[in-house]
Amino acid sequence: MTEQRIVLVTGAAQGLGQGIAEKFASHGDKVIIADINGDQLAETATQIGVDSHQLDISNRDNIGAVVDKIAKQYGRIDVLVNNAGIVGGHGQVTELDSAVFEKALMVNVLGTWMMSEAVGKLMVAAKKGAIVNISSIGGRQPTPGMGHYEATKAAVDAITRTTAIELAPFGIRANAVAPGPVITPLTAGFAENPEAKAMWEARIPLRQIAEVTQVAPAAYFLASDEASHITGVSLAVDGGQLLT
Repeated sequence: MTEQRIVLVTGAAQGLGQGIAEKFASHGDKVIIADINGDQLAETATQIGVDSHQLDISNRDNIGAVVDKIAKQYGRIDVLVNNAGIVGGHGQVTELDSAVFEKALMVNVLGTWMMSEAVGKLMVAAKKGAIVNISSIGGRQPTPGMGHYEATKAAVDAITRTTAIELAPFGIRANAVAPGPVITPLTAGFAENPEAKAMWEARIPLRQIAEVTQVAPAAYFLASDEASHITGVSLAVDGGQLLT
């Protein structure tokens, strides 16, 4: 019988993170979800029947405390999904408030780095593990007004490659999923605007903005034994948008 994996998913109170957590749980993994939004986190944890910890991934002390609690309770973390991230605002290079960029850097870049650092140490000790970072095709394809966010996701791809090559000697793999736009509670307003939705879908060869259920399986796959010879990859799940 295959040993039940211990899986930690950040930013999982709703949206893509919740969908990823549900995907792992549906395959029998022991899932722990984490999010800065405590109320929504507790509701989601009850809804899908998983453990939870409130977590601010931009706070090193908070990360250390939460990872330590999980390690003490379960002895290890087999899979880390670094899903938590923010956009924070919009604005072109000559207009964006630098505070918006700084916050995105703290969460998306430093948060991903610090989570990989803390959990990576546990995985190195266990000599096994898989890390899946949630990136974005924006790291490779610019959209005006989104440059600050896209810069952070390009950094996530770089962190993924560095993590993969540095931790490979310990049997640890690191990959990323790079979605295009995804229908989540955070994008619902945009998706409900027929004109805005049609404009974005025109950029996608498959003419569809992704549903969470079309992206979550990629994260599960990259953490699975079926992907045992894949590391350092940023897998686009974008309906072909990078082709345009």
